[in-house]
Amino acid sequence: MFQEELVSNRRSGVVAVEVAANRMVFFYHEGNGFRTEEEPFAPFVLLSSPEQLDGFDGAFDLEPLSGQMLFCTLAKFPDIDVYNAALAFLKKSTRAPYSIYRDLSQQALLESETRLFGAMSFPELRRLSFDLETLTTPGYDFPNADRPGDEIIIISLRDSSGWETVLSQETMSEKELIETFLKVVAERDPDVVEGHNICRFDLPYLETRARRYKLKLTLGRDGSAPRKRPSRFTIAERLINYTRYEFYGRHTIDTLHLAMFYDMSNRNLESYNLKYLARHFKIASGDRTYLEGREISNAWTNDRQKLLAYALDDVRESEALSALLSPSYFYQTQILPMRYQDVIVRGTGTSLDALLTAEYLKQRHSLPLPEAARRFAGALTRAEASGVFRNVWHCDVRSLYPSIILAEGWVPAHDELGEFPRLLSALRTFRLEAKDAARTDPDPARRSYFQALQSSFKILINSFYGYLGFSQGTFNDYDMAERVTARGRDILTSMLHFLTGAGARVLEMDTDGIYFQPPPGVEDAAAFNTRIQAVLPAGIEVELDARYEAMFSYKSKNYALLDSSGVVSITGAALKSRGLEPFQRKFMAAIVEHLLRNEKEKIPLEYEALRQSIADRTIPLAELAKTENLNDSPETYRRKLEAGTGRRSAAYELALRSGRNYQSGDQVTYYLTGEKKKVSVVDNAKLLSEAPAGERDENSAFYLNKLEELYANFAEFIRS
Repeated sequence: MFQEELVSNRRSGVVAVEVAANRMVFFYHEGNGFRTEEEPFAPFVLLSSPEQLDGFDGAFDLEPLSGQMLFCTLAKFPDIDVYNAALAFLKKSTRAPYSIYRDLSQQALLESETRLFGAMSFPELRRLSFDLETLTTPGYDFPNADRPGDEIIIISLRDSSGWETVLSQETMSEKELIETFLKVVAERDPDVVEGHNICRFDLPYLETRARRYKLKLTLGRDGSAPRKRPSRFTIAERLINYTRYEFYGRHTIDTLHLAMFYDMSNRNLESYNLKYLARHFKIASGDRTYLEGREISNAWTNDRQKLLAYALDDVRESEALSALLSPSYFYQTQILPMRYQDVIVRGTGTSLDALLTAEYLKQRHSLPLPEAARRFAGALTRAEASGVFRNVWHCDVRSLYPSIILAEGWVPAHDELGEFPRLLSALRTFRLEAKDAARTDPDPARRSYFQALQSSFKILINSFYGYLGFSQGTFNDYDMAERVTARGRDILTSMLHFLTGAGARVLEMDTDGIYFQPPPGVEDAAAFNTRIQAVLPAGIEVELDARYEAMFSYKSKNYALLDSSGVVSITGAALKSRGLEPFQRKFMAAIVEHLLRNEKEKIPLEYEALRQSIADRTIPLAELAKTENLNDSPETYRRKLEAGTGRRSAAYELALRSGRNYQSGDQVTYYLTGEKKKVSVVDNAKLLSEAPAGERDENSAFYLNKLEELYANFAEFIRS
């Protein structure tokens, strides 16, 4: 409904698109299967001059674009082969800039004025989740598909209709297990194949084991094997490498990626482990079966029914996680000329660029060259106080940066058509309407639909400011970005001055919101909100959106909150770093919770008990151990060291010393030995799997020192 008003879409119900040679193929549901429609496809390049193709001996058509911007000519080619030849020609023959859309599916969606999933709701999408359980050769921490004995023993499946099954080697060989899985996928005919960490584990593992039996992974809708390539995306300046899998006529969704992107916005996840996520999002069943990874091989031998139940619970949780985190991306896909999986992993800057350039190409208007990247002043973020505070309120400026852009009427310098403010204004209007409908519609299913829709609009709305400083954004504008942040700082400073002048105590300022203790005697939040609103300029709306029993402010952007229902939420890497050993993370979480609940007297007791368990070596050794992923193969690590481009790493050194066939993607769990509190981690690391069965040999002095340092970091808050 709203999507149709925002962008033009010539086709409804398209669930996938593929291109080949000179044709584009659109997939639709038909009964329990699918049907296709074909249309001619002519791939294109944007040129800064029509003369750039002088001397190219392949066929092409040139179309001039209106306006005065750099990319003023659209060159179209009869098929993909000629298009690729033209790209090779341009690369060798010209220094003048040209612009291409490397993803041919995106070109097809642009030129056909088509968006995937048009007029569909998320429940109509056919999703199939799967999960593998494998054996691990004794002596190793993690299974490896290249080791002969590390077989797939179970494949559990569940789809969005509620259908589920567990395939296992109880009744068939590993080869037959894989063959049956492929047959089931073809029969269920999903639009989406999904699972948790499938791009780094399940799919590569399945592919490697299938290769042993000369089986092809016929997971495409045409019975083809997946296309794959190394890929990566960035989350909070961290590069995530993975293998990208593409199935003909289907989409691949990894719920691990969904969790990572969720955490980038919400910053409240302690782990991306499926079991943790299921508990965090309250989708784990009360009778869920739990097993540690190292217990799977033993369970296959000694408690097979428990393992089968565990496998089914795994796939139920991954399907439920997708159902929770996917809808906003589904509805964004209805707006963007991009494939579903690309909307997730390519980032909001790329998505918004696709939306803007699509409108320009539809109107056959020229496009600019992006501005060169440069630094500019950012948001106002700082902690005004540290410690534990009671009765804390939070006021938030609704969509601060988008509101500033619209209120000021600012347009990016090269947006000649004014599409940037038009789309932003429309999205904000549609979001408010969808948000109201999510609250008032009598139909629960429609309320859920409108909630997902407004969430997708919110994501896109909030990306408009970031796009201005996006180095690859066609219409980026660093001067405008700087004006927006400067205005944002002014607005937040105005709120700060009002609050302090009114007698409130400001605790934390973070981009578009403020945590504070209200002035003495102030209880009416609505009335106080009106007073704050009065100091803000027209078009800028403030909302007192939350009240908390307590707040622990550690340092800027690192704090914890206790809400009225007793739930504790922790924000910031300093309070929940994944780089710490388990005993540190657990103890730090306990400290924070005791501080919030006014139970400081319990902290020294917990500290002493933990200290004693480390000193006496009664603490489970796994609580002292670190687990690290091998992003490169040990051999690649070795080559980098020899070339002087790498640093020594305990995990890689252990992998090399073990003599075992560790590969990229494997996990290494280790602890430290020795007697001194300051030792080389690399030289004193030992595989957890090689810990002696009898006498303990961990470096108690090292871990006691870590505990003492952690305790000292919180000493002032415990004493106060």
